[in-house]
Amino acid sequence: MSVEYFIAKRYLFSKKRVNFITIISFISIIGVTIGVAAMIIVLSVFNGFNTKATSLLVAFDPHIRIESESSSQVENYGTITEKLGGLGISSSSPFTLNKGLASSTDEVTKAIYIKGIDAEKYGDVSGLENAIILGNLDLRNKGEIGGIVLGRTLAGELRSLEGDTVTLVSTVGLEKSLTQFVEPLTKRFIVRGIFESSNAEYDSKYAFISLANSQELFDLGENVNGVDIRLNNIKESESVKAEIQQKLGNGYTVLTWYDLHGDFYSLMNIERWVSFSILSLIIVVASFNILTSLTMTVIEKKRDIGILKAIGATDRMIRRIFLYEGVTVGLIGMIVGSLSGLAVVLGQLQFKFYQLDQSRYAVDALPVELRVMDFVTVPLAAFLLCFLASIYPALKASRLDPIKAIRWE
Repeated sequence: MSVEYFIAKRYLFSKKRVNFITIISFISIIGVTIGVAAMIIVLSVFNGFNTKATSLLVAFDPHIRIESESSSQVENYGTITEKLGGLGISSSSPFTLNKGLASSTDEVTKAIYIKGIDAEKYGDVSGLENAIILGNLDLRNKGEIGGIVLGRTLAGELRSLEGDTVTLVSTVGLEKSLTQFVEPLTKRFIVRGIFESSNAEYDSKYAFISLANSQELFDLGENVNGVDIRLNNIKESESVKAEIQQKLGNGYTVLTWYDLHGDFYSLMNIERWVSFSILSLIIVVASFNILTSLTMTVIEKKRDIGILKAIGATDRMIRRIFLYEGVTVGLIGMIVGSLSGLAVVLGQLQFKFYQLDQSRYAVDALPVELRVMDFVTVPLAAFLLCFLASIYPALKASRLDPIKAIRWE
């Protein structure tokens, strides 16, 4: 142990009496500890929510979606998949997506999104088939009546169960039907299945019908609104997106699973950084406490500094004493805060002591996720602030004139 660290430790922990400076030092340690622990816990919660939300969305959504850039329709969609060979694509499926009205036998009407899919292919690019909780993904026609799959919330609002009939009204020609007394395009469907995706928007606003029925209902001919793609490795989404865009050229918009929910992820990132900034103020305040306590220690130990200099201590040694004192406070707060945050996160993972209402949320407890970088960056940031707060008092102490310091002692 160096002389400088021994003296710094004596100043911190070997005081004969508890004075105001001692109290401020302990408050600084507690502040750094609470700040580090709080930041680790909050970041772990954000990580947990982000991972959980991503798993739910990706399980239901395609990895990549291709749409027309200039219009809502894609012509000759078969040529698109032919151009994308060798890009790590597992499967692809065309789709249509349009707004319409759904009316049940109970005379309940609701505006919804009607998505036309190829039931034989769509299960390979989406988790729809696995999300069905009642019935099955049977969209085939029986006579003039097609099959439809509704979201759980939507089915409840329409008061429809498996086997009930739902009438879909197309928006195509709806304006003419209102002004020229022309009947809008409508078609009857039997509810063959009900799905639950753990996504409120899908469960309350989406209905799935066959691609052929959708093309007929919305007068699309042989055209579709886009192509959904599933990749062998979702981590390659951005690179595959760039390759697809290059191969298809202008005229097409390529969206990854992240782009499809860009607003959601942007909001989560903003909340994450705002929370990080607010909690950082706890550590900043603790750092100011360190600055205050060390400055007052320099004033209190003015005679000791003068004696040390008189017997040969260099300015560098004096600086180290007070730097070690501030760094020790930062180290204690950093270690205790990290261990406290780790204990809380592990406790939530193991015992789930913070429960959530499953009727309102897709999880039964507050999700948390440990990430190594959080346990590296947060403590290091706290340590750096404590170190910076120690520089000014250390410089002030090293500049004391030993003769003036001990003249009146």
